Amino acid sequence: MTLRITLYGRKECCLCDDMKKIVAQVISGIAAEVQEIDVDSLPDLQQQFGGEVPVLFINGRKAFKYRVEAKELKERIGKELRRGR
Repeated sequence: MTLRITLYGRKECCLCDDMKKIVAQVISGIAAEVQEIDVDSLPDLQQQFGGEVPVLFINGRKAFKYRVEAKELKERIGKELRRGR
């Protein structure tokens, strides 16, 4: 199973940068498609997510916003992988 990870964020956002680093560390060695979307690129996205970036979705489900710890992300990814079996 390949995980679909979508990170909604914006440029020059330290929380977004932190989340990107944690995601990269945790998914190392895991089959995953990672998509980063700038919420400021479209008015609809800015309205939907602009006040709560970064927002992380895993397989289309909202998983985390603002911050994530590596341990929490590993647990969530483990659940998704078990669900996809």
